[in-house]
Amino acid sequence: MRAVICPAYLPNVVYFAYLTKQETSYFATDTHYQKQTFRNRSEIYGANGKLKLIIPIIHKKQTFQLDQDVEISYEINWQKEHWKSICSAYRSSPFFEYYEADLAPFFDKKTKSLFDFNLSLIEKIMMLLELPYSFQKISFHNEKDQRIDALLLAKKRPIIQQEKYIQVFDDKLGFIPNLSILDALFNLGPNCAFYIKNVNTPI
Repeated sequence: MRAVICPAYLPNVVYFAYLTKQETSYFATDTHYQKQTFRNRSEIYGANGKLKLIIPIIHKKQTFQLDQDVEISYEINWQKEHWKSICSAYRSSPFFEYYEADLAPFFDKKTKSLFDFNLSLIEKIMMLLELPYSFQKISFHNEKDQRIDALLLAKKRPIIQQEKYIQVFDDKLGFIPNLSILDALFNLGPNCAFYIKNVNTPI
């Protein structure tokens, strides 16, 4: 069976660990969009602990939407809010300024498709990690494809044993595992690639 996933928003460490183990990552465009998943949300380490960043989407009248058809809503300036939160959380991290210019444009330019926005962010981050990355957008086939939904679940998630690294606020709140890849990237810098390649995935 071919493992198929959906692009997530600023995916967590385990999601990226999974990508590094694939010769080619397959992203299905025509699976059904599911609410309360990491498709449109991410988690970073804020001053008060885990902070959720949620991209608002345009809700349409049909009972379901395909992942490729979900559109981002810009009724509120969520891009400004998210980037402000990211800057507040990681401005003092060792490598924030090193990657800032590469990531800031994603929170300025408006992209219609959530699917494409997430894919472009993932591609950029893999480039920053200097890791080999190949992907294809495909149509899902029940006979030969298997959805890897566990990587997208925002509530029921497997317990991950993850090696600790220094986080900005861990002196008062402790280590929080499996946050957005941004947490590892800004805190570990060039060592982030080696770190995520050694993270075990539940799949």
